Amino acid sequence: MDRRQFFRQAATAGVGAAAATALTAPLAAPAIAQENPKITWRMTSSFTKNTDILFTAATEIVESVKEASDGNFTIHPFAAGEVVPGLQAADAVSAGTVEMAHTCAYYYIGKDPTFALGTAVPFGLNARQTNAWFSVGGGNELINEFLSGYNLYSLPAGNTGAQMGGWFRKEINTVSDLNGLKMRIAGLAGQVMQKLGVTPQQIAGGDVYAALEKGTIDATEFVGPYDDQKLGFVKVAKYYYYPAWWEGGPAVHAFFNLEKFNALPKSYQRMLKDACANANQNMLARYDANNAKALKQLVAEGAVLKPFSQEILDASYKAAQEVYADITARNAAFKKIYDSQQAFKKDGYLWNQIAEYTYDTYMMVQQRKGTL
Repeated sequence: MDRRQFFRQAATAGVGAAAATALTAPLAAPAIAQENPKITWRMTSSFTKNTDILFTAATEIVESVKEASDGNFTIHPFAAGEVVPGLQAADAVSAGTVEMAHTCAYYYIGKDPTFALGTAVPFGLNARQTNAWFSVGGGNELINEFLSGYNLYSLPAGNTGAQMGGWFRKEINTVSDLNGLKMRIAGLAGQVMQKLGVTPQQIAGGDVYAALEKGTIDATEFVGPYDDQKLGFVKVAKYYYYPAWWEGGPAVHAFFNLEKFNALPKSYQRMLKDACANANQNMLARYDANNAKALKQLVAEGAVLKPFSQEILDASYKAAQEVYADITARNAAFKKIYDSQQAFKKDGYLWNQIAEYTYDTYMMVQQRKGTL
């Protein structure tokens, strides 16, 4: 047998052996099935379904993950109150009652004021700065270092943009007009307002209208024109103030049970990260697209637009600095994250005032002149 014939016969035998093995051996599970196990989670929201832009972000995350995993990773969303009350969402995640939540970190400042820095603080970052700080400014790492002590992991999953200053039953022209006012206001803004004579109230979004209607509160802030119109605040308080100096660009987050998140396959973790990033972008886009139309409708329904006076803004800014000085002196976690945001904000506004502000200011003048 020559050399060529030997190799031809060996190759033929090899093919036959391989075929026999394939016919007799059990089929191996496809790699994709091993990498994409069947997993079912529950997500509780701090928002009701009638605040649809907020709640839609949660359902978008659910749909994105389901599609990316070919239906193997399923998350069931629940509105505020369906599993736990809206302001207990993080507690449910931390305890493992549910695997994740869609919520705002500043709802939980009763545990530690550092939670406020995950959403927004008075005279803090605007929306673009917030997203930049979380994405490339080290913000996400700093927040999650803090949250790990609560068995939580978070990802930005929404931003409303700068909010309105809220609805008031009477005009607020001076600091003295704030004295004795009962106002629904969340986060550290409540502590700042308290220095100005306000009695702050923390009330879940779904309960605000009833409290305002009954006179339990005299004023409320919520988000902005789109949500405020749907919630009907103009019917019970006509003075609509701006801006919400306490929420220049508040982040909404997806909170995950840290142990559950770490136990996921890396591919599922990536799906969640991508889904949250998409929801984060889309929420801000939806508010930008809908607020102008809603504002026109609110004015037609009787809303009286009023800017906060310079006196109130200056007094609020001063009070905010006093609050921060007090907290940073006794809370190392807060100081670490607050200092990072402050440094980022200083550079942010150094740049913003050059091109963005100049361009936007010129275009706003054209809008007012009717020449756009």
